[in-house]
Amino acid sequence: MLDDFANQFLPSTVGGLVNGSIYALIALGYTMVYGVLRLINFAHSEIFMIGTFASLTVLLAIAPSAPFTGIALVGVLVLLIVVSAVVSGASAVVLEAVAYRPLRKRGATRLAALISAIGASLFLQELFALVVIDWLIDKPGRNQASAPRFVARDTVFEVGNVAVRLDQVIVVVAAVVVMVALDRLVNKTRIGRGIRATAQDPEAAVLMGVSIDNIVRVTFMLGGAMAGVAGALYVMEIENTGYMIGFVLGIKAFTAAVLGGIGNLRGALMGGVVLGLIENWGAIFLGSQWKDVIAFTVLVVVLMFRPTGILGESLQKARA
Repeated sequence: MLDDFANQFLPSTVGGLVNGSIYALIALGYTMVYGVLRLINFAHSEIFMIGTFASLTVLLAIAPSAPFTGIALVGVLVLLIVVSAVVSGASAVVLEAVAYRPLRKRGATRLAALISAIGASLFLQELFALVVIDWLIDKPGRNQASAPRFVARDTVFEVGNVAVRLDQVIVVVAAVVVMVALDRLVNKTRIGRGIRATAQDPEAAVLMGVSIDNIVRVTFMLGGAMAGVAGALYVMEIENTGYMIGFVLGIKAFTAAVLGGIGNLRGALMGGVVLGLIENWGAIFLGSQWKDVIAFTVLVVVLMFRPTGILGESLQKARA
């Protein structure tokens, strides 16, 4: 058993970093919305799903016959990320306007918002199952949709007994760059100050001239855009999607947000990476079929013993 762990440790670590990067990007949407509204947006997993279909649509339109290289590869990657981020961000804004804003205006309870989130999630799943997949791949029924490969699985460098591929490097680097950009935006820009002020004290923020509606809209848009980036990277790496693709990944991303500290942007990054590593290392001993069980066990353990997460700080406590 120890020999197996030693032999599989580095490959599992690389795989954990790749998976964790995607978890972290999705987790940012959960953590931003919770930081501002104290709301768990369980329909966020479907915003990620919409991002995967946006990327798939672009790839099917391009129809690459072979993996791209050089400038062409960079161009396609940027196109996928931008399109997915815009589509998912816009979808998140629509979701907020339809499912949450009317409840917020009426002073509804958080339970009502949670039920609305679950209803929106189920609606989007069924919409894509019955309409979008059939339209994209011309196969009636609840099928998986495959994406053409556009990034070669070439080895970039080797670490010990593991060959690190180009697609894995792209996922990790792109995720880190996007998350650093979001962190800088929230902490260094006027919009970011508005988000942090609203999270810390909404009443005082209104008195200082901050539009709560605009801030909430921007928060959903940014969180949705992060899910869209994750969707583009997921399609590139896994090369398929489906109407239920966001369900398990959404719960894992929520676990990552809780693990790092719900409402903490850097905590989402840390939680995603740690969760990806834990489930991959655990799979060495228990088998890959236990990955989901390991991830959800982490969620239960964190909620029981460290509900504030690893970092613990949230946007409400951050200084504006």
